[in-house]
Amino acid sequence: MKILVLNCGSSSIKYALYDMSDKRVITSGGIEKIGLPDSFITVKLNGEKHRMERPVEEHTAGVQWIFEVLTTGDYAVLNSLDELDAVGHRMVHGGEKFNKSVLLTPEVMEAFSACNDLAPLHNPANIKGVNAVTALLPNIPQVGVFDTAFHQTMPDYAYMYALPYQLYSKYGVRRYGFHGTSHRYVSQRVCEFLGIKPEGKKIITCHIGNGASIAAVKDGKCIDTSMGLTPLEGLIMGTRSGDIDAGAVTFLMDKLNLDTKGLSNLLNKQSGLAGISELSSDFRDILAGIAAGNDKARLAKEMYTYRIKKYIGQYAAAMGGVDIILFTGGAGENQWEVREGATAGLEYMGVKMDEAKNRACRATEAILSADDSKVTVCCIPTDEELMIALDTQALCGK
Repeated sequence: MKILVLNCGSSSIKYALYDMSDKRVITSGGIEKIGLPDSFITVKLNGEKHRMERPVEEHTAGVQWIFEVLTTGDYAVLNSLDELDAVGHRMVHGGEKFNKSVLLTPEVMEAFSACNDLAPLHNPANIKGVNAVTALLPNIPQVGVFDTAFHQTMPDYAYMYALPYQLYSKYGVRRYGFHGTSHRYVSQRVCEFLGIKPEGKKIITCHIGNGASIAAVKDGKCIDTSMGLTPLEGLIMGTRSGDIDAGAVTFLMDKLNLDTKGLSNLLNKQSGLAGISELSSDFRDILAGIAAGNDKARLAKEMYTYRIKKYIGQYAAAMGGVDIILFTGGAGENQWEVREGATAGLEYMGVKMDEAKNRACRATEAILSADDSKVTVCCIPTDEELMIALDTQALCGK
């Protein structure tokens, strides 16, 4: 069974083609700068990257180009599109309507469209991707895998905000959480890696990248997560502020004469590591700044890892302890400094890191804690695309 996974953004389309007989990625890549004259596609095949340029005005043309690359020319891997069995889509915000992956029908798409207000930048792009495939391959089954679905098991006291209840009942204002496909994958995979069952286990999953979130997973189900109504809440991120006093927000709106668009730009695109350090949103640049004696870079790093540590402590309290802490995402998988800073001082709760193991680990499945640590600390590289492919196979498999 061959499954194409699509992740459509407002101006981009990422893709991966899987052979589900061995869960192998046949080829992958993506189109960037859709709607601009210098749009291009990157194709990854046999360990090599190739780039081609041509104007892509909108998503249907982008999907058409991906289909062309898959079936014709130097990088073709299919004789025809008839070899495709299904398409799986990353869908960002399913609100309370979707707690699992589903076949995409007109009724499902109508319900998903009703969530557009909750993710105005992401959901319309997801819809464009689905519609593009439908226009080009009207009979192929398509599956939606929702970023928010894994978090729908949170209890009401965890997902509700202390606002007038009618704001929840009328507008759906509550915590939804994101990166759910990643949190689901790594929380399952770490149990396979350690040879244990999720039942009875308390796991804290730390997805640390340019966007970052943490989830508390008990008995295989999410009971809390750090992102909220939007991906802004929670951890300090590359350019997002994370948690901030709402009073500070209104204060800044008055002082800087900001409207809601200006405020969103400040909190989502000018804050986080970039805002604190005044250097970069990339943790690697922060570390280079520290090495060069930049004190704002030092401050950014300490704030960044301190916030992660606080959430680990919160979720250990929420679950009545913790058995496994795992790190994933770009920085979580590759930067030992993040893992070290986030776990320093947690010995009181049974965390004992192995410094050599932690420093040696880069984007590989590994145990990072000492042999006598009561809490197992791991690195588990995420694979959201494989999770989408697996869900698609489960719903469409022959």
